[in-house]
Amino acid sequence: MTVAPDGAVPTPAEEPGGASADAGRLERWRARAVALGGSRVPHVSWWVLFCLGLGLLVAGVMPVGPGWLGGAGSVAVATSYVWALAARTGGRPGVFGALTLLVGVAVLLLDDDRGRTGAAVMTCALAAVLAVMMTVPAKRFREAARECAVAVLIASVGAFATVGFEPALTVVRFQYATLGLALAGAFLLVHRLGAGLHGLGRRGLIATIGGGVVLLVFVGYAELLREYGPGDVVTTLLDGVRWSRENLGAFPRPLETILGVPALAWGCHMRARRRQGWWVCAFGAAGTVSIANALVDPSVALLESGLSVGYGLLIGLLIGLVVIRVDLALTGSRGRRARRDEQASAVRPEPRRTAALL
Repeated sequence: MTVAPDGAVPTPAEEPGGASADAGRLERWRARAVALGGSRVPHVSWWVLFCLGLGLLVAGVMPVGPGWLGGAGSVAVATSYVWALAARTGGRPGVFGALTLLVGVAVLLLDDDRGRTGAAVMTCALAAVLAVMMTVPAKRFREAARECAVAVLIASVGAFATVGFEPALTVVRFQYATLGLALAGAFLLVHRLGAGLHGLGRRGLIATIGGGVVLLVFVGYAELLREYGPGDVVTTLLDGVRWSRENLGAFPRPLETILGVPALAWGCHMRARRRQGWWVCAFGAAGTVSIANALVDPSVALLESGLSVGYGLLIGLLIGLVVIRVDLALTGSRGRRARRDEQASAVRPEPRRTAALL
């Protein structure tokens, strides 16, 4: 440090390369980062990463090229999904996306069964939660059907990314693990989006309890079948499943058909009117995770899995239409004109699909 002619000690601002210069450079970098974040570069980069990952997954399924293409595609899709979920929920997409990319590359390089299985489980659950979070409110049923189709598409790409990691785990344990993680993640996010438990209301409480009962019945009954075997009634149902697979090519996935798609359709329809619709949408994760782990079972062909998802979407939408009509009838919107007036008054705002919800 130099001494001025009058004996005064210069301030840090007078020193070359002092703290003020560092602060100025930091502010300039921060301004550039903010400008970059507000430009189209992040959106274009995301689409490039996602399309690259999707192309690598298709090459791995064909198969075309070296064997590592499928794993690389899974890492790219998982990274883009984490990026999208962080951006949608008000997080830090750059930080979490970069971390996911590093972890995914490490999993591929280490080539350990535990690492690949863990990455597959997290990718499956992540795809299921993202599929629900990327929906928007729907004033009319056809818009609710569109949102269900968007969720199914996102979860379907997640299914290919899941098997691209080549997990080494029994199918039943994989399904239970991904179902638990997806529902836990969806409800944690919905707790914030739906204004906490006090935002449930009577209708939301009834829908949440009903969805929980349906889920428990499915899981509990499946365990009873594995433990004690099928009875006469179940044998008849299994005959129907076999008939559907032989004559229609597939049988609808139960969780997607009975719970996931109807809950998502009704929840999106309700979100255009009430915030508590998010609590109903959370049960949509049960259906999207069923789609995301559809390819894990090696005994089911790719075509059959696709048909099963498609049938589940169509039948689930029919069930959702009935639920929405019953809901409107119970709340007083009877008749075509009354429904039009009710749709015109459904103006609850939400950010667009590519904007942050929080």
